[in-house]
Amino acid sequence: MPKDNSIKSVLIIGSGPIVIGQACEFDYSGSQAARSIREEGIKVTLINSNPATIMTDPMMADRVYLLPLTVESIEQILEENDIDAVLPTMGGQTALNLAKEAEELGIWEKYNVRLIGVDIKAIDKAEDRELFRNWMIEMGVPVAPAHTANSFLEGKDFAQQIGFPLVIRPSFTLGGGGAGFVHDKSELDEALNRGLQASPIHEVLVEKAVLGWKEFELELLRDNADNVVIICTVENFDPMGVHTGDSITVAPAMTLSDTAFQLMRNTAINMMRDLGNFAGGCNVQFALNPETEEIIAIEINPRVSRSSALASKATGYPIAKIAAKLAIGYNLDELENQITQNTSAYFEPALDYVIVKIPRWNFDKFKGANDVLGLQMKSVGEVMGIGRSFTEAVQKACQSLENDAIGLGTYNKNPAMRPDDLLQYISIPKWDRLFRIKDALMAGVSIKSIVDATLIDPWFLHQIKHLCDIEKQLIEADLDTLTIDLLKEAKRHGFSDLQIAKALGNKITEDQVYEKRKALGITRVFKMVDTCSAEFEAKTPYFYSTFEG
Repeated sequence: MPKDNSIKSVLIIGSGPIVIGQACEFDYSGSQAARSIREEGIKVTLINSNPATIMTDPMMADRVYLLPLTVESIEQILEENDIDAVLPTMGGQTALNLAKEAEELGIWEKYNVRLIGVDIKAIDKAEDRELFRNWMIEMGVPVAPAHTANSFLEGKDFAQQIGFPLVIRPSFTLGGGGAGFVHDKSELDEALNRGLQASPIHEVLVEKAVLGWKEFELELLRDNADNVVIICTVENFDPMGVHTGDSITVAPAMTLSDTAFQLMRNTAINMMRDLGNFAGGCNVQFALNPETEEIIAIEINPRVSRSSALASKATGYPIAKIAAKLAIGYNLDELENQITQNTSAYFEPALDYVIVKIPRWNFDKFKGANDVLGLQMKSVGEVMGIGRSFTEAVQKACQSLENDAIGLGTYNKNPAMRPDDLLQYISIPKWDRLFRIKDALMAGVSIKSIVDATLIDPWFLHQIKHLCDIEKQLIEADLDTLTIDLLKEAKRHGFSDLQIAKALGNKITEDQVYEKRKALGITRVFKMVDTCSAEFEAKTPYFYSTFEG
């Protein structure tokens, strides 16, 4: 159906302060949504307590309120403005929780305001761990063995029934706040108390841990006609046990078989269609047993998320913009010229390149902080590399980290470690595990040993091993004997000129490598992120550089 003309004014709820686990990805989404709705002639009012955001720029909305994100602030805005609808899906968990609180207090009904982009039942089903678990069981979707607890004693009793290792997951939190693993009895009391205190409804899910399973995330959009599209399928480099915001992630999924993907896809679509009566976006997370390809549902978020921002940049499909259009009544097939200028929004992006996201941590600023990665997100941001292959993309991402890395490796802060020490080190997920895996492969540690220590899929390790093989060839060469074929191969796989110079040694400079490759005609070309793998002409692409030719 076309735009809902009864909506003349929309209130967008922001995400508040930028904190670890909830950063500028919601500013990105909120800004997109505000522009998307305003271009339809609808008045946009925006509330956010954080002035240091693009969305609070006076150009973004018709009226901006810099107020605390509380029900009292919402009521003040509704008294001062004639608001028809509220869009809470662009402000992370903060906005969803605030919308739910206002609903429970009867604020939306009192001021005759509609919730768009989501409904309250969907928020409850997705964020309340017990409701989510029961809903999955009703749908026949497998979940890990678990129980919900609202008290310490209840949680302890369930934990002893299920057995260790366990996961404690609080309800209605973002970024894994309060979540944690329990490996044995000695860790249980502290983890339970932390989880119960983190949950605004004092509820945790005590769940059997599926450590070592692979983790995937699907980004979906649905319209009022129940059309659903999968925008992006993201694979975590790290297995289950590391929060997805702290995981290296890859799009499209690299190691997913077609049968497992179709099962995941169909399950995600059924989940979104059964979630509630609303049009908008959501993301679904699954864990997959690498040996049997059995899948279990981890969670569903009925809002744009950290991953939605990544998926938007990775595919060129503006998820928040389209989700806002769907929320005000449009269907996917009615939205023409929004993405490629040649298609409706009712199509699924096709990628002919690889995206690698690597999180960025600032443990240096938090002296004494535990740098082991787990279920509670600790990264303060992320970088994204685009290449024609995983190897090129991961190298480009590493070069963007601003931590002295000049590609995957050549990182000088840690002294050289013996192979046995490296294996022990990488068995625990830490911020620099990717670099230490590369060190282990350079030292001759077998891929099987690294798989046993990390449970990372062998495909990724074989790709990193290929980078090590190229680097070893570079180490054995010098500038004069460096062949055009080896230089081309290194550049195709993401080696920077500085990285090559370091490998060649003998005080070779970056400029010397640059001049040599220019003389040999090895220069970068630019490819399109066109969202459709060049199936038809796209008018709104952006570009990435590569040495593929």
